[in-house]
This record gives sequence, C-alpha cells and structure tokens, in this order.
Amino acid sequence: MKIKTILIANRGEIAVRIARVARDLGIKSVAIYSETDAGALHTQVADEAFALPGNSATDTYMNIPALLDIAVRAGADAIHPGYGFLSENADFARAVIDAGMIWVGPQPEAIELLGDKIAARRVAEEVGAPLAPGTSDPIDDWQQAREFAEEHGLPIAIKAAYGGGGRGLKVVHNIDDIESAFNSAGREAMEAFGRAECYVEKFLTHPRHVEAQVLADTHGTVAVLGTRDCSTQRRFQKLIEEAPAPSLSDAQRDGIIEGARSICSKVGYTGAGTVEFIVSEDGTISFLEVNTRVQVEHPVTEAVTGVDVIAEQIRIAAGEPLSFTEDPASNGHAFEFRINAEDILNGFAPCPGTIVSFEPPTGPGIRVDSAVRSGSIIPPYYDSLIAKLVVWGPTREVAISRARHALREFEISGVRTVLPFHRDMLEEPALIGDELGVYTDWVDQNYRPAAATQVEKVEEVYAPRRTIAVEIDGKLLNVGVPMDFLRSIAPSEGSDNASARASDSANDGDVFSNFEANLVDWNVADGDEVNEGDEIATVEAMKMESAVKAPRSGTIKLVAQVGDRLSTSTVMATIS
Repeated sequence: MKIKTILIANRGEIAVRIARVARDLGIKSVAIYSETDAGALHTQVADEAFALPGNSATDTYMNIPALLDIAVRAGADAIHPGYGFLSENADFARAVIDAGMIWVGPQPEAIELLGDKIAARRVAEEVGAPLAPGTSDPIDDWQQAREFAEEHGLPIAIKAAYGGGGRGLKVVHNIDDIESAFNSAGREAMEAFGRAECYVEKFLTHPRHVEAQVLADTHGTVAVLGTRDCSTQRRFQKLIEEAPAPSLSDAQRDGIIEGARSICSKVGYTGAGTVEFIVSEDGTISFLEVNTRVQVEHPVTEAVTGVDVIAEQIRIAAGEPLSFTEDPASNGHAFEFRINAEDILNGFAPCPGTIVSFEPPTGPGIRVDSAVRSGSIIPPYYDSLIAKLVVWGPTREVAISRARHALREFEISGVRTVLPFHRDMLEEPALIGDELGVYTDWVDQNYRPAAATQVEKVEEVYAPRRTIAVEIDGKLLNVGVPMDFLRSIAPSEGSDNASARASDSANDGDVFSNFEANLVDWNVADGDEVNEGDEIATVEAMKMESAVKAPRSGTIKLVAQVGDRLSTSTVMATIS
C-alpha cells in the first residue's frame, strides 16, 4: 500500500525529522501545532500545518478526536506519532486504524502487551531473559511498596507501569521517602502518559543502561541494529548516548541483541522499537522494558549503521520489507548529546524562554537535529529538548575529539541549556576512559559544574523582565530589561504591571518558583515551622517535577493553591 499523505502527531525536532524523511520518500507531510507553537520550525518544514486550540498537551498533542479530525480534513492516509505524547497509546493506534488510516508503529496489541511493564516482564521470563525481583502486578498504594522494600531491601525503583523515558520513575534509598516518591511517580506518570499505575522492583546499584534498536517488518524479519549505551542520565533522563555500547564482552553483547530479538519475535512485533536492559556492576544483565516507538536517540544508531530508522518505519507501515536482509554492521563510533533548555546551575531546572541566537557546529561527522532556530520560543508546556548533536568518528577516540570541538562551537543564547554540562562531561575520565565508568545515577552523585561554567548568578537569569523596543542605527531591537533595573532608574515604571507590584513588595521571606510552572503539591502545611533549604513544595514544568526550597527559616503562610499556574513573580508563600 502506498502512503501519500502522513500526519505527524507530534511537535519539535522529531516532527521536523519525520517531515524531512517524508519529503525524501515523496510523501506529503501535515503538521499540527498548539497556540504557543504557531510558527514553530516543524510547522514550516511540513507541507501543511493545522492548528490545535489550546496549549496543554492534553488539549492539543494528546487530543485524539482533534487529531483524527485534522487527519481527515487534510486527507491523510497515515499517522506517525513520533515519540512521547500518544506514541505508545494503543487506543490512539486503534482509533487511527479504525478510521481507515495507516498507523506508523507496532500493532495496538503489541503496544498494550509490551507497554505494560508487568506483562513485558512475563514475556522476558518466557524467553529466558534475566530479571531483577519485582511486583507481578501494579500496586495500589505506597504501603505495598514499603512492604516490598522490607522484603527485598533498599534501594527500590518505583516505575510507571505505562510509561518510559524516565518519567514516573523514582529510586528510593530511605524507607521514609517511599510515600512521597510513590505519589510523585504517579503524578508524573499521569501527566506524561495519562495513567498513574506504578510497580516496584529491586534497584540494582550502579547499573549501566544498554539498549538494542529493533526493526521488524511484516514479512517475518526481526533485525537488531546493534547496541547503544545511555547511562549518562540526570534523574533518569538520558543526556548522552553512544553507539555501539562500549565496555561489553562479546557474551554480554550477544545476550542483549538476541534477548531483544527473542522478545520481539515472541509477540510478533512490527515497526521500530527498543529493548532496554541494565548491566550491573558485577556484569549481570537484567531486562528493563520495551519502548514501542522510535526513540530520541535513534540518530546515534543511524550514524554507525547507515540505516534511516524513520524511513524504515514508514516502509514497514506501508507493508514493504526492510531495505536490508541481515543485521547491519556498525561502522565507527558515535555520540548523541541532548541539548535541553535546562539550567545546570539550578538542578537542571527547566528554562523556557526565547532563543536569541542559535549557532550549531559544522564539520566532518557532525549532525544536528533541531526544533529551533534564532528567535524560536521554548514554551513551558512540553519537553525541554530543543536539539540533538550527533558526532561520528571512525573510532571512539576520534568521535570524542570531534565532539569536544563541536560542543565548543555550539552557541545558544537567550535560554540556559545543558551545553556546559556536555563540555564538562567530555573531560570526565568516567565517560571518556578506556573502560566506561558512568552509570545511571553517576551524574546525580558525582557531577559538579566546572568553574568556567558559572558565568552568572542563577537569580539573574530568572529575574522578571520587561521587553523594550530600542532603535539602534535605524535597526529595531527588542531588549529584555530586568524589572529591578527599570524601577531603580524610574520608580513608576511598570507600576501598573502585576509582576512589578509583586516584585516591589518582595522580601526575604517571600517564596517564588524559579520558573513558570504548575504547583502540584505542598510538602508543608499552613503555619508549619520550616528551615532554610527545606523542600517545601513541588512544581512541574516541561513534564518534570522540581522542588521549591525555603529561602529562610520561620513560620510559613501558604498563599498559592495546588493546581495554580505560577510565574516567576507569583508569591507562593511567605515565611516570617
């Protein structure tokens, strides 16, 4: 069956990537966009773009009736979900098929089976994959997680049963933290995947995260495109990936590849998918999960195999066989660096805003998959990923050298990004040494920004600003000026502005969020005594939860309510 028009049910860099592949294949592409994404790069790369009223993920990119309505209006005969949002939603896949369109992904039954981590564990058991101890079914409350910890010991991992990508994953080392971790994992899972069920398993200390890229067609071929190491993570969000995975024995590599193939063959899987494993300190391999979609890090595999994973996805969905008959061999070595709009000096907090300049690197072996350019807006409603830097070299050493130069060349201004983190990591022996020493929580435990990274105070980045139009040599420029500076030179400036009034009345005891966010929970009650540095509230932005800490000690009076939308000038509470 020939695909003529494909609707891309996503945004950002993956939507840009799919639109460009569709162009290569002679397929018309249709983009969708929320109100805040109007004019975003993916809407301009695609052949057509249709609006989705609203901004929240629920109202827009996860609104199944609205997506199907646009697909019909656009004359689409296929839908590609990308990653995240509805990409692993079996109900969406089934609705697309029932509407007479082609779903670019695995069968709904496979999504349901493997997307359920409990059921996926059972499949892994049937094909002989080793597993860490875990609950057989989702648990109903935090006390069951405590009982599991008492039986199997700490640490434990609380995981969303219907999610992935680090969302809804909490590792607990202290038994008193289980209740809050269980509740937080459920909230994150509901926000990211629409379901809050969680399960528990024993967490293996210092594990590496190694995965296998699978492509399976409808003609019975299940190919594995080698391995990737994704161990460099922050709060279980991947930041650096490389292919092939280093520091594995032949037996370990074969076990991962054949384990992935067996799991997918067992369920009759078709399309692109990733089977993830953890490799413990003692070399034990344990099945983790199956991601029934294309992953963020697929380009690092493309760089060493020469296979276009997105193009193969579309060919498979159209009923065509894979363009190759045997597992492709890896050529050289590649790294992928996720460029997120996050502030590494403030706990990797989300940093939405407007990109003033975006200057990617160039050179041999360098690829940049981007969702932005100079002037692009990074909204607070979605994921913080704005670009991916992929660097290939004939050897791992050359790839590291090229990556160092590329990261030095890469310049982004207007929002804080994780570029300084990547530059720091390419000087870390744990990552660049002969034996990979990075594990999934290595960054959380060991990373400290280099002194050269600390170029300005964190508070200055988040200070409330007013945009002023300034004409210089006949050219009109928009300049963001801190409100405190404006009031220092013109006390009445901004007096009619809510944020200005909030700032005018600010004192050392006022509590603010460092970025625009939703208040999801208070960790204290009105009238409680708190100490400076206590985590008093949890806020969410860009699908990530972060803690708000008390700026001083004293008695707290709560002002904001759970569910409120907070700006950087909203007084959440006061401490006297």
